[in-house]
Amino acid sequence: MKCINKSDIKTAWDFGSRQLRDLFNAASDGMIVINEMGVIILINIAAERILGIPVQDAYGQLARDVISGSRLDYVLETGIAELNQKQMIGETYIVTNRVPLRDEKDQIVGVAAVFREFTEVEQLTEELTSRNEMQKFLETIIDVTQDAISVADQEGKIIMVNQAYTQVIGMPKEEVVGKLSTVDIREGESMHLQVVKTLDAVRGIPLRVGPGNREVLASVSPIIIKGKLCGSVGVVHDVSEIKRLSKELARTRMLVNRSQPRYTFETMVAIDAAMSIAVEQSRHAATTPATILLSGESGTGKEVFAHSIHYASYRSNKPFVRVNCAALPETLFESELFGYEAGAFSGALRSGKKGLFEEANGGTIFLDEIGEIPLMVQAKLLRVLQEREFTKVGGVKARSIDVRVIAATNQNLDVAVKKGSFREDLYYRLNVFPIVIPPLRHRMADLPQLIVHILEKLNQEYGRNVTAVSSEAFAVFREYLWPGNVRELENVLGRALINMQFSETIILNRHLPPFFREIKSAHAMDTNLIHNSLPQMLEAVERKIIEDSLKKNNGNRTQTALQLGIAIRSLYYKMEKLKI
Repeated sequence: MKCINKSDIKTAWDFGSRQLRDLFNAASDGMIVINEMGVIILINIAAERILGIPVQDAYGQLARDVISGSRLDYVLETGIAELNQKQMIGETYIVTNRVPLRDEKDQIVGVAAVFREFTEVEQLTEELTSRNEMQKFLETIIDVTQDAISVADQEGKIIMVNQAYTQVIGMPKEEVVGKLSTVDIREGESMHLQVVKTLDAVRGIPLRVGPGNREVLASVSPIIIKGKLCGSVGVVHDVSEIKRLSKELARTRMLVNRSQPRYTFETMVAIDAAMSIAVEQSRHAATTPATILLSGESGTGKEVFAHSIHYASYRSNKPFVRVNCAALPETLFESELFGYEAGAFSGALRSGKKGLFEEANGGTIFLDEIGEIPLMVQAKLLRVLQEREFTKVGGVKARSIDVRVIAATNQNLDVAVKKGSFREDLYYRLNVFPIVIPPLRHRMADLPQLIVHILEKLNQEYGRNVTAVSSEAFAVFREYLWPGNVRELENVLGRALINMQFSETIILNRHLPPFFREIKSAHAMDTNLIHNSLPQMLEAVERKIIEDSLKKNNGNRTQTALQLGIAIRSLYYKMEKLKI
């Protein structure tokens, strides 16, 4: 190493102040400056740490002797800057910028290098990438939630909102983000500003927001990380939506039947072999605690079976709760079945609410149209069946339950499982004791007794004394396939009573609804139907009846629907389906 007299070298320190030296040493990047002779005239503490070379050993030495491969001499000689260069110094990688220094005559008088460890650069890059990814991750999370969410910084400026929030306030994201949290408030104070001042969370504060002056309830909490306030997060609920859901809830309560059993096995008609088997299975199932799945077409009497099973069980003196799953709105399904804790959501009762399962505790819950239960609720229902416990909405404590579940469906749940609309594990839990209820067309031996049974009921309701059905009318009943099953039979008999004179006691063919009177002629005209499949025969008969009725009513669809005893929407649907 060439020996240089340090006293002969003018250093950068000779021209600077103590403040300048402190500034260089405070920098986190390493810094080295050489003069026109290639001698190090400045080296800071960061360079000493990164290169592992003591300042006192480097100062006044030729850079090429102290730092192997530094290329400072090359820049000094060529005057060409080298930027963002990766270099190995010992066992350390650095990223460096080397630039020539020129005097007022544009002569090169030295070279300056600024550098940092490559691992540090990588770490900063990774941190930046991680933060960006986390930002996108959080934005994605709050965007998919249905709650309207806004996030503010510690000064109360909005830094993030989700799509639900912009929909509630009626303002685009660009008009809100970056602005003070008062930007969307029309009446009331900003809860974000209040929370960052007081550090106390607020719940259910009424405000009016956005151009539409929409009424909302705001709940805001501070964001505190490691004891430091970082901002606040708020959730707003549209009061109009809460009111709508409250009305929906009131309507739902009217659709849910909490009643004592009205039917027993003794009141059921079961002469036909297929029906007798179903009744015998039900009698046996009633003596067990097993979950029962009733399958059958609409109108076959699944509710009658559910009532009868409960009445014949040891739970007969306990509650019987019927739930029409098809009538429950999806948004209220979970809270209706399992209840909710006090303050579980905005608009909830302060005392909380019992669910239908809790009301049926000790007794039986009848889940009619079980195939309509949303997948989200199916998982919770599975837990009730497996563990005999449930958790209320907004609660954390599991509650034990003792309830017998009878489910019913007119769907093919095997197909629903394959389609993924019904959980396979739940299906197997429900299908412990399956009972198939035959349709009316498969139990025609029961038809005479069913007619007598239904007429007795209708006579009491209508104050009539109808005793029988004529042989002609009964022949029509035998030919008809009864797609609506027993429910349709009761409907037809009820309409016949309305068409009868008060003094008449026998139902004649002329008392039947118009389409019944035409069944015989329709069959006679289409004798080739016997060679077709059952669905084809049904469609042909139905098409003939509708076409004839339309013809009689001069194409008046409203009058035709009225005559056929169906809704106008049903008529349009059938006409489209049958290509009439």
